[in-house]
Amino acid sequence: MAGTGAQSGTPGEPGPAEREDASGWRCPEHGDRVAELFCRSCRRCVCALCPVLGAHRGHPVGLALEEAVHVQKLTQECLKQLEAKKHQQVGNITQIEDAAEKLKEYRAVEQEMQQQMSLGDLCYPEPLSFEPVKSFFKGLVDAMQSMLQTPLDVRLKENTNCQLSGSTSTKLASLLKTSPSPERSLFLKYARTPTLEPDTMHARLRLSADRLTVRCGLMGRLGPTPALRFDKLWQVLGRDCYAAGRHYWEVDVQEAGVGWWVGAAYASLRRCGASAAARLGCNRQSWCLKRYDLEYWAFHDGQRSRLRPRDDPDRLGVFLDYEAGVLSFYNVSGGMSHLHTFRAAFQEPLYPALRLWEGAISISRLP
Repeated sequence: MAGTGAQSGTPGEPGPAEREDASGWRCPEHGDRVAELFCRSCRRCVCALCPVLGAHRGHPVGLALEEAVHVQKLTQECLKQLEAKKHQQVGNITQIEDAAEKLKEYRAVEQEMQQQMSLGDLCYPEPLSFEPVKSFFKGLVDAMQSMLQTPLDVRLKENTNCQLSGSTSTKLASLLKTSPSPERSLFLKYARTPTLEPDTMHARLRLSADRLTVRCGLMGRLGPTPALRFDKLWQVLGRDCYAAGRHYWEVDVQEAGVGWWVGAAYASLRRCGASAAARLGCNRQSWCLKRYDLEYWAFHDGQRSRLRPRDDPDRLGVFLDYEAGVLSFYNVSGGMSHLHTFRAAFQEPLYPALRLWEGAISISRLP
């Protein structure tokens, strides 16, 4: 019995362990009692006598441990909300960084385009005035009207052959020098005769012994496929490449049938498959002129421009000014009429490039 009484102690009082744990929770007003309640008005821990007899009389109170649990739950909820806001702010920062990176890329592209436009302006500046052209044609019309007003018999007696005056002839010669159809001899100073690389051409294509003419075959060749060969598209690249200077070559397309592609490309042009990455003119690695049926187009990087030549070209002239970023095409059989000019900042050596639909295409042998 004595053992039992010593173990339980006085009913309602905390045991030795509980008194030791609660030694720091003593009522500030009744120091000998445990502060087991919490006054919600004063936000303080009090003992059981305080709301009855002490300074906290009539105040709402609750168990201190329950209030502690309640405050802990509120704290955890606040932490969750702060964590959610933190994730939201991190997401906002990521979006801002992505937008800044895209803006940086846009600025780089814009600067590159401005550089290309500047190169084009240097190579082909716009005339400051068309007054010389207008003056020439006005003089020509006046001369024709004067001739028509002269009676026929007088013209025959005077042996009038519609000759132009010396000053008019000088103006005409000046116009011809700046016209879009320059003399072929000016380009032949940079004449080249590039040969074709058999390891790049499709298995259905056939190459002549001099490597200047490629034509469509009926059957593909047997044997292993070189890594450089186009495996789906009937295309071929030149063996010679140009990484500096000015160059001019001519391509004969009169046997090419209803469709042909003539242009230039980097060696990095994809060889496998028939996607846009491998098609001549449909990517950033190649430039070309295309004819199909009766339509003519200029292609680069998937962008196309409709061409309307006066005559169907049988032979094309291709002029490359690598440093100036100019790749121009002319209709040799049509009096060197200008067809199209690409302007770009070339980054790799350029190879002559051809694609066939049927028939044959030849690189012309120039002097």
